[in-house]
Amino acid sequence: MAGLLLEGRSVLVAGVANKKSVAFAVDRILAENGARVVHVVRDDALAADVRQLFANTESSRDILVCDVREPPQIEALPRLLAGLPTPCTALHGFVHSIAFANYERGPLPFHATAREDFLAAVDVSCFSLTAMTNALVPCLAKDASVVTLSISDTHLAAESYGYMAPIKAALDTSVVFLAKSLATHGVRVNAVKAGPLKTSASAGIPGYLDNYQFAEAATLRHRALQTAEVAQVVAFLLSPLSSGINAQGLVVDAGMGRNFFDKEIVARFSRAGQGP
Repeated sequence: MAGLLLEGRSVLVAGVANKKSVAFAVDRILAENGARVVHVVRDDALAADVRQLFANTESSRDILVCDVREPPQIEALPRLLAGLPTPCTALHGFVHSIAFANYERGPLPFHATAREDFLAAVDVSCFSLTAMTNALVPCLAKDASVVTLSISDTHLAAESYGYMAPIKAALDTSVVFLAKSLATHGVRVNAVKAGPLKTSASAGIPGYLDNYQFAEAATLRHRALQTAEVAQVVAFLLSPLSSGINAQGLVVDAGMGRNFFDKEIVARFSRAGQGP
């Protein structure tokens, strides 16, 4: 995916974990387009894994550790950026691809959500966008773009996603208010609202596989959404080519949300003897 006008620009990417993650796919596109990518990961152990993941590439050099549950570590990000072997004091982009939910209790009805689980997920999956962006304001260039990863509107209603759905809804609202708040700085803020993806993180969600298979059937093309397709939209939003897009949630779901009455799905439903 060339021609994004990202040559020589610096982008901070938070959330890479493995080759299946959206953040990894974003890194590859940015690197192909000549951007410098600085990664932020949760702890030293993950930093070692990510360094190996990007072995023999430019991305292996710029890896910072920041546990977003710890405010002092978030506040230290500008200092860590300035302390890199090649200091990074001006960011043209920030990608927030961080989420956490505790599903160890198994699938529960929403009203049975544990308070500590909900608040922990809000902190990591939602508020960290605001906290990290605030800490990075001194480093953001006048035309910087902030992009977070959310979920499609249809996906928000997936019962198996549980209490993470309202948290993602809060993330979407945060995007709008951050965009308003940072407008005087010239910084744009948007979300990519992805349909179900086959990632390592999603594998831990109870019932996710059934939803993923249904979503694949419900896309207009009857083929699952790919991580690379989501990453391409993230890269576009980081690019000056998307300068007119701000405070938006771009749905990337291969048409799934517009295809409730797909004739093949309706026919299967009827054949199963569950129709009216």
